[in-house]
Amino acid sequence: MHKLVHKFVHRLQAAGIVVCIGLLAGSTSAASSSASSSAPPAGTVLPGNTELDKHVMAISEELRCLVCQNQTIADSHADLALDLRKQVREKLEQGMADKDVIDYMVQRYGDFVRYKPPFKPSTWLLWTGPFILLAGGIGFFLISLRRRRQLLEQAPAADLARAAGLLHANDVKKEST
Repeated sequence: MHKLVHKFVHRLQAAGIVVCIGLLAGSTSAASSSASSSAPPAGTVLPGNTELDKHVMAISEELRCLVCQNQTIADSHADLALDLRKQVREKLEQGMADKDVIDYMVQRYGDFVRYKPPFKPSTWLLWTGPFILLAGGIGFFLISLRRRRQLLEQAPAADLARAAGLLHANDVKKEST
């Protein structure tokens, strides 16, 4: 049983390393491709733009890009972000207030579209999820340490003496070569 757990943990660690390398490679290639783009950053208000453009960008800073998810629609170059900025512009041109525009987007796309979603029953998992996962990870770690300690305490003295003898024999072999 202990060997199976050890083997499982080893494979889990290897899979985690592969995922991290893949994410790192993807983020560096995305950064280099976006750096080579000659277009100005998505949230840039160019000289000569109207107050409406600045207002659109201000509201766009409060809305999340549903494609990128870690950027506002003001910062994103995704097609959906461009469409959402157009919708914000249209709603402002129609005379809607800032809060009404944001409420329209929330009604259409859900609370996730807000870059800083409110804390309410439907979004509690967004706010508490990372802490729950952290507590679960710490709990798993502590339980595995306790089990390991219990296994060592329950091991017969004969097995421990045999293991010590094997380790000593291995050390003697290394010293003689």
